[in-house]
Order: sequence, then C-alpha cells, then structure tokens
Amino acid sequence: MHTLVFATNNKNKVKEIRAMLGDAFNIITLEEAGIDIDIPEPHHTLEENASEKSRTIFNMTGQDCFGEDTGLEVKALNGAPGVFSARYAGEQKSSADNIQKVLQEMQGQANRQAQFRTVISLVWKGKEYQFEGVCPGTILPEAQGGEGFGYDPIFQPAGADRSFATMAMAEKNQYSHRAKATKKLIDWLQANA
Repeated sequence: MHTLVFATNNKNKVKEIRAMLGDAFNIITLEEAGIDIDIPEPHHTLEENASEKSRTIFNMTGQDCFGEDTGLEVKALNGAPGVFSARYAGEQKSSADNIQKVLQEMQGQANRQAQFRTVISLVWKGKEYQFEGVCPGTILPEAQGGEGFGYDPIFQPAGADRSFATMAMAEKNQYSHRAKATKKLIDWLQANA
C-alpha cells in the first residue's frame, strides 16, 4: 500500500479524507510522520497555499504527499473570507469567532449565495498536480447543528435543506467541496499510482 503524507495538523480534515480514501492508500499525518511544524499560509490564493504545504513537506521528507487549502467564498462579501477563512476573525483561528463575524457582516444582506472551494496540491515523484472541488450553497441566518467543523453550522449546500453541521460525514461527502477535490485526487492516483 502506497503511503502519502497529508500536510496538515487538522484532525477533522484527516478524518474526512481517510473516510473517502478507505484502504486504497496509507494516509499519514504530519504528527504520524514525526513532523512538528505549522506550515504558513502566506499567499493570496488557495492554489498557492496548498502548493506551499505540499512542497514544504516534500522538501523535508522526499515522500509523496499532498496539502490542501479551503476557503468559504461569500458573494455579498466580495468573496471573503476566502483564503483568510481560518483566521477571518483573528490569528487565534476560532471557528466560533469566524462564524460570528460572517453572520454580523451578512445582516441585512438579501444575497446569501456562497461556496466552499478546496484546492489539493499533490506532489508525486517530485511533480505537482492540483485538484479543485467546489460546493455552492447559501449562508444561513444562524448557526445550525453540532457536527463538522469550521463554517459548517452556517453553510447549507445547494440541494440540501439544512447545514453541513447537521449531517453525518457520509451525507456531507455527497455535497462537499473537499470530497469533490479528493475524488479527483483518487481518480488520478488510481490511474497513475
């Protein structure tokens, strides 16, 4: 079984990706690889930040690896929080504070369209490949549910009647931006690994 290092410290993201990949690949976290760093996200696009993560880990380990960056893009907020989603309300990266800030900024907004967008950067045998997943939806007027993480309580995917935070992982993955990007990653790996 081929091992891939997932360049993240976010246990929720690891859980989602492992659930999708199943036993096809051995996904190891930074912690499991013995790497104790918080990779910076200094760039202004998801693509560049995802690349920063995978390249950093590949340069450290020489192993096949992937990183990802995800943003919530709200139409009425001109695409914000976007690349700054994790630290929208400050460097403490508090999901509750981030949600509160978005809800405050959305007060009185008629257009509640938004999308989650994920970019995965895979470094395979030293070469980089990128995969994107987009999930359109709307921002709810208040938080709903206790599952998931990040902005899940205020995001309702198109075609659903409730937030990501009310869904079990299998249901969320039917809509999810990360699931769509991961599916493209899996298809590529199955064809090329």
